[in-house]
Amino acid sequence: MAEPVPAAVPNATDSNGTEVLNATAKFVATPEGTALAYGSLVVMALLPIFFGALRSVTCSKSKELGDGGYDSGFRNSADAPETITSRDAARFPIIASCTLFGLYLFFKVFSQEYINLLLSVYFFVLGVLALSHTMSPAMARIFPESFPNKQYQLLFTQGSGESKEEIVNYEFDTKNLVCLVLSSVVGVWYLLKKHWIANNVFGLAFALNGVELLHLNNVSTGCILLGGLFIYDVFWVFGTNVMVTVAKSFEAPIKLVFPQDLLEKGLEASNFAMLGLGDIVIPGIFIALLLRFDVSLKKNSRTYFYSSFLAYIFGLGLTIFVMHTFKHAQPALLYLVPACVGFPVVVALCKGELTEMFNYESSEEVLPASPRITSFPTVSGSPASLAASMETMATGSSPRHRRVLPTSMYEESSEEAEPKEESSEPEKKKDQ
Repeated sequence: MAEPVPAAVPNATDSNGTEVLNATAKFVATPEGTALAYGSLVVMALLPIFFGALRSVTCSKSKELGDGGYDSGFRNSADAPETITSRDAARFPIIASCTLFGLYLFFKVFSQEYINLLLSVYFFVLGVLALSHTMSPAMARIFPESFPNKQYQLLFTQGSGESKEEIVNYEFDTKNLVCLVLSSVVGVWYLLKKHWIANNVFGLAFALNGVELLHLNNVSTGCILLGGLFIYDVFWVFGTNVMVTVAKSFEAPIKLVFPQDLLEKGLEASNFAMLGLGDIVIPGIFIALLLRFDVSLKKNSRTYFYSSFLAYIFGLGLTIFVMHTFKHAQPALLYLVPACVGFPVVVALCKGELTEMFNYESSEEVLPASPRITSFPTVSGSPASLAASMETMATGSSPRHRRVLPTSMYEESSEEAEPKEESSEPEKKKDQ
């Protein structure tokens, strides 16, 4: 996770993320420019957390609504929420550390230009898909009902006959195509210009999708994940220069940036403050979990969501204050984790719901139709068929051929079945 870079950076960065050396003068941001940059970063960080948390609750309901719901349901496995278990949370800091250090070595050994070229193409594809998914609910409301919305399916298979295996099975409609075209325009703009606005559009889409689709299964798992990344963030920022080096060298929309010299240079500004997406998504999925916990309580209140949301604002504000005071990059999770975990715990203690909060299981209470599966069934056709197939995997039998009846109804039906067998004997004699 890249941290906000202080205003007094020895070498400024241009719009392509490369360092601009100036031996005679160093840019000093004005108080107005600094306040605008930091304030914009805070607002941009809050948007994906707030709306991503709301969509994390809505996505479970849309599964039941099908085509009439938000984003036409989860027709494709990539759109289904992924549940993070305690085992995943414990391993994540280790995997993140290996990835971060691997990128650091790559930038030291290989040419930065070629690495960033490959990364640009990779994140171009991911960014277009993420932005298209983000836009889909809004576009579905904008289009009139008379709009000719046709259904399409992209299917790639390997082999033939009984050995045929699906590689890609993606269902979409005309509205999705419109979103894809609009997202591709932003993608081409980012690919060619690396403009900071295009970077932020993709970054916000990534963050919102992360908060929406990554679901912690319980509060304990969230504490394990945030605690592990707390240590990870502090070590790689204070203990080494790896985090800051990768953040400055990495030309990809994995961070939100805002120029501190916008007032002087306009849209061509080049001296950026930045905030890593990890400092948004990681606390964001925990805040989204608390919102789903609020919903499960059925008290028509959002106490834990708002308390954790305010805690995030406090923690991020404290990060910026310390960073600006000491003129050194700060590990944002150093301040965000204690705030986002501590505030809701204190609220739960005051309300006497601490045990209930830690016993809450997200996958059972809010997402009953979202079992964690390692492979998706082969499905062709409508979203309803996918839902039926997932139910089959969860129950172990086909819902179309299994009918569960209460005991009294079952006894009545069995009694009615016996006379039918007796009545069939006279018919057999008559036939003879």
